[in-house]
Amino acid sequence: MKLCQFYLPGKGTRVGVVDGDHVVDITSGRAGVGSVRELIETCETAERIERRARRLLAGARTRVGWRELDRAPSPRRAHLLAPLDPPEVWGAGITYRRSMQYYEAHTDEGGRTKGIYDHVYESERPELFFKATASRTVGPNGAIGIRRDSALTAVEPELAVIVGGRGRIVGYTVGNDLSAWDIERANPLFLPQSKIFAGCFAMGPVLATPQEVGDPGSLALTCRILRDGRLRYEGRVNTKEMKRPCAELVEWLGRSNPVPAGTVLSTGTGILVPDEHALSAGDIVEIELERVGTLRNVVRRLP
Repeated sequence: MKLCQFYLPGKGTRVGVVDGDHVVDITSGRAGVGSVRELIETCETAERIERRARRLLAGARTRVGWRELDRAPSPRRAHLLAPLDPPEVWGAGITYRRSMQYYEAHTDEGGRTKGIYDHVYESERPELFFKATASRTVGPNGAIGIRRDSALTAVEPELAVIVGGRGRIVGYTVGNDLSAWDIERANPLFLPQSKIFAGCFAMGPVLATPQEVGDPGSLALTCRILRDGRLRYEGRVNTKEMKRPCAELVEWLGRSNPVPAGTVLSTGTGILVPDEHALSAGDIVEIELERVGTLRNVVRRLP
């Protein structure tokens, strides 16, 4: 099952189930489905979420075409929203070997020596960091940000996990963990500033339940950057190249750290965009994840 949130003029945020080329409105305050986050909080598990959604589908009457919703946000028109408003967004780093190799350290003689990213990749403990709040999160077709003090901000396409009650995985979505690489490279202690800013994380277009996705460790992920209508960059990876399974990352996130239902954990990137393709205002970023969908966002420089 694929769930989404969308906006209808005069009605506000609605909860939908994707049915082919349409979205069926299953919003019901009486049934505890005023938002996808509320649905997750009340049901806690993917099985219960699907069961409640199916009951509401039986009596649903409002259907909206996906194409009608898949467009730039406007208060005057129906449009997609982020699939949920997460209480917290976390990120994981160096979960792919190619990420570790991208940051490899070199000696003055041109040889290679182990750096901090090697140690993170080889460690039992994963790198986990706080990424965003709901107010810093952007949905489909919304504008993602470039810090005004960054000249090298890059897209990081990722599989993102949605956590339900008691640390259970209730869904998956596409994540874009934007990073100001020039700030992070200046000093690793600047990582929070390279990661957290307005429009620093995008997610969507839907929440796909585990039954819909199947094996999250075998999904094709593609990233495209378009500039002036032309393809400037394209990269691909498969989540089978991740060192750590999603469940392991979620388990580490919950250690001595109460995780609210609806929390999103973005699981790290295996697509390292070359520096020459750093984002510029007006770029369009498309991230396509097998069995989930395509997340599309426009880039803007923050004031």
